[in-house]
Amino acid sequence: MELSWLNWLYTAVAHVITWIHQGYSSFLSPDSGLTWALTIITLTVLMRLLIFPLFLKQMRSSRKMQELAPKVQELRKRYKNDKQRMNQEVMALYQGAGANPLGGCLPIVAQFPIFISMFTVLRAMADGHTKFGMTKELVDSARAAHIFGAPLPATFWSSSEQIQALGGAHPIQTKVVLALFVAVSSLTTFLTVRQSVTRSMAQMPDNPMAQQQKILMYISPLFAIFSLNFPLGLILYWVTTNLWTLGQQHWFYSRHPSPVVDAKGNVVTPEPKPGLLGKVKKTEPPAPPVEPAPKVIRQQPTRQPRSKRTGSKKS
Repeated sequence: MELSWLNWLYTAVAHVITWIHQGYSSFLSPDSGLTWALTIITLTVLMRLLIFPLFLKQMRSSRKMQELAPKVQELRKRYKNDKQRMNQEVMALYQGAGANPLGGCLPIVAQFPIFISMFTVLRAMADGHTKFGMTKELVDSARAAHIFGAPLPATFWSSSEQIQALGGAHPIQTKVVLALFVAVSSLTTFLTVRQSVTRSMAQMPDNPMAQQQKILMYISPLFAIFSLNFPLGLILYWVTTNLWTLGQQHWFYSRHPSPVVDAKGNVVTPEPKPGLLGKVKKTEPPAPPVEPAPKVIRQQPTRQPRSKRTGSKKS
């Protein structure tokens, strides 16, 4: 189902796909699966770079909320019998510190229209429709492309006749490849959610939403089953964006450790962990301290009396 008010975004995504594909086609076969896989991966990376500032804003807001966690717990204890007053005080605390509880939704909200556009454009390619400014040559190229023997526009539920019509692909091989991509998509979704939930639970062990977060962590991979209805190109996009999110969160979390509360109730931020380059690079052992050279004391000659100097006697 197409959303008419997003036609401008569909057209923009189709143009970007065309430009990227033309760039790779200058030194690769236009109809090869490698060319189209690189096109989709590059489009995903460009999209994630575009919303990277929103990710940083989300993480900074989350970090402020972590630092405010002890104060929030105090407010909850103080106003445990008055939930309305408690919510007002907590929101006032967040606003005063510049923390936005909804900041974590920004990257998801920004990514959703791109995902819908990718789905719509790739679905149009799979159906052989020259829409959104795409040429027939581009659509035919996408329909002829195979990744590990599976056609780019094929879905897991495509019939054998439909799969064979896409360049004579083998139906069983196509379904195996699609099932493997869906499994990778499910695994990366689980690891991404687990990474975030583990950090959240470590920051707030007494979080009343901890159980719900655990349930979400184990249910989230099941949503990848819906991708069985998606074309292979769209599943490749989803796997790529999951891997990007996983690496992006690891990069941020390693450089911005979660604040902890010490025995005195003060919020302390641990030292950041060394990055990947710091672990790979061999650190040279520190040079032994150089002992200072002994100080030379110069002996000044004693001045002789004038009567004992040579030639100083009076005749």
